Amino acid sequence: MSSTSPRIGIAGITGRLGHLCAEEAGPLLVGGLSRTADPARNIVTDAAELAGTCDVIIDVSHASLVPAHAKAFAKAGCAWVLGTTGLDSTAQQAVQDAAAQVAVLQAANFSPALTMLLSLARQLGAALPDYDAEILEVHHRQKLDAPSGTALAIGRAVAAGRDDEFEAVKRLDQNGKRPDGAIGFASLRGGQVVGEHDLRFFAADEEISLSHRALDRRVFARGALKAALWLADAHRTPGLYGMQDVLNTP
Repeated sequence: MSSTSPRIGIAGITGRLGHLCAEEAGPLLVGGLSRTADPARNIVTDAAELAGTCDVIIDVSHASLVPAHAKAFAKAGCAWVLGTTGLDSTAQQAVQDAAAQVAVLQAANFSPALTMLLSLARQLGAALPDYDAEILEVHHRQKLDAPSGTALAIGRAVAAGRDDEFEAVKRLDQNGKRPDGAIGFASLRGGQVVGEHDLRFFAADEEISLSHRALDRRVFARGALKAALWLADAHRTPGLYGMQDVLNTP
């Protein structure tokens, strides 16, 4: 695997983010994966076929495809940048299994600034364990999952800072009295909002908030490429990495 000029593939290349990732990869792009083949653009329908030609694949496809991709990429020895969210436990286990064989970078959001927000969310969760934590996210009307994968990642960061089990404290149903220690979520969908996330901590006498606004979807494509170049380093060992490793943040 070359550290200077890795061969990059895009799974989900015909989607909105996949298209931008392909543009950012430029001459490093060797092909893509989609439901419909396009020989003129080196787009194939078989994950193993693409993996055999790549050093690293940026995967922004669909959660249902993750288990098959995990097997194909691991078997080919191809590093994997995974940005697909909404994974169930079976798909997540497939990611873990692949990481035992190849370098895998999994992120709900490739934005450098959002990565820093996650670090701060952990710190605030630890420092303010008795404050009510609430997360609001806004996305375009076509988005399938709610809360967003990024919102859930923020919630996990808060829970990690508090040494809480995230599944036990997350609150997706906002009906009724707010339980102590809960991490609440609210989602809005409309128009063509790229992505907005707000984390707010409430006490009886004060409030602190963190906010991130994505103004252009290209920020995610650039972050994904940065992750791919980092992951394609000749000395990167098998394992599960995150954007915090790319940016060298806690």
